[in-house]
Amino acid sequence: MRIDGALHRAGSYLRSAPGTYVWLAILFVTTVALHHMTPDFEEDFLRQRSTNIHELSDNPVRVLITSAMWIDGGLWLPYAVLFTAFHAQAERWLGTLRWLAVAVAAHVLATLISEGALLGAIRRGAAPHSAVDTLDIGVSYALAGVIGVLTYRVAVPWRYLYLAVILAVYGLPLLTGRTFTDFGHFISILIGLCCYPLVRGRGKAWNPKETLATLRG
Repeated sequence: MRIDGALHRAGSYLRSAPGTYVWLAILFVTTVALHHMTPDFEEDFLRQRSTNIHELSDNPVRVLITSAMWIDGGLWLPYAVLFTAFHAQAERWLGTLRWLAVAVAAHVLATLISEGALLGAIRRGAAPHSAVDTLDIGVSYALAGVIGVLTYRVAVPWRYLYLAVILAVYGLPLLTGRTFTDFGHFISILIGLCCYPLVRGRGKAWNPKETLATLRG
């Protein structure tokens, strides 16, 4: 009975955010596949699924989808922690369709905007022409968008602290590194913040003070 109960609770937990855990399972499978590739084959394989300027020009829909199914570097566990902490929280709060709308909007729009900025830099001579084939895969833009929309999950005044932290985390690299990915991450945060219409009517905001009071008994 204890095993049945544990399985039931685990199943309920997974069903509470199905999109998050299906996506995470896909990333696990593709990460395992990466570890069985030779370095040269892996680089060529991922480049064909990258949302770089070259691939976006030839196969925009395909690479926008496939790029979100792979993790550059093959480190699945950190993404599992982040998915559980942010994506699952957002999906349970917003519902699967609204959560997915935020994640897709951030992934697609931030990719197009950042790659457009890179293209402009290439044309100005500020970036090498070889950058059209740069490797750009992963789910970090979608994650940043979800982190942005979760601002509205936090009650005032704690919301402002949360917002200040995420703007600092994603804004400082943009000021110091100024890479197209740093720009894309910051744009993703702004896209998440622009998704406020999707959060209306989603229940009471989370108040950390109330949670602490409950834990203290």
